[in-house]
Amino acid sequence: MNLLLSIISNILVYGLVVLLEKYFKKEGLFVWISIAIVIANILVCKNIDIFGVTTTLGNIMFSSVFLASDSLNLKYSKNESYKAISLGLIMNIIFTITFQIAIKFIPSNSDIINETMKKLFAINLRTSLASTTMFFLSSLLDIYLFSKLKDKNLFLRSNISTIIANCLENYFFVFFAFLGIYSFNNILIIATTTSIIEIILSLCSSPFIYLIKSNK
Repeated sequence: MNLLLSIISNILVYGLVVLLEKYFKKEGLFVWISIAIVIANILVCKNIDIFGVTTTLGNIMFSSVFLASDSLNLKYSKNESYKAISLGLIMNIIFTITFQIAIKFIPSNSDIINETMKKLFAINLRTSLASTTMFFLSSLLDIYLFSKLKDKNLFLRSNISTIIANCLENYFFVFFAFLGIYSFNNILIIATTTSIIEIILSLCSSPFIYLIKSNK
C-alpha cells in the first residue's frame, strides 16, 4: 500500500508543479514552494516503511521543492529561485510560530483536539527548526550548483545539484531532529535510506522538468 501511495503521490505532486508553472508561470512556482515546505515539515514527523526501508513521509514534498526551484532557475533566473526559497522559509517560520502560540491557549472543556495538536506540534517544533534550517541551506546549495552546471545537459544538471544537496541535507537533518529520540544506529539507517529514496525521487522528477521547460 505504501509503495502504491508513493507512486500516486509522486505523479500527482510533480504534475501539479508542471501545471502551476504552465498556467501561473513563476508565481505558481512561488506559491508551490511556500506550500510544499510547510506541508513537508509536518509530514516529516511521520516515518513509513517501503520494502522494509524506513524513511520520512515528507520526501516527495521536499523533492518537489527542488523541482520547482530548479525550474525557476532554468526558465527565469537563479535570483528568482533564491527569492522563492526565502519566501518559503518565511512562510514556514510564520506557520511554526502560529502553531506554537496556538497550543499554549487553554482549551475549552468541550475541546477534543488540543492534546493531539500538542503532540504533533511539540514534536514538530524541533523537527521544523532542524528541517527548515537544513533545507534552506541545501536549497541554496542546489541553486548554486544548478547555476554552475550550465555546460551539462539538463538531466545531469538537475540531478547532480539536487542529489548532492539532498543527501547532505538528509544526514544533517536526521541527526539534529532525532538525536536523543532514536538510537544513533537508527538515525544512520533513516538518513541513509532517506537519501537513497531522495535519489530515486530526483531521477523520477527528471521528465517533469523537461515538461516544465517545454511549457509555453
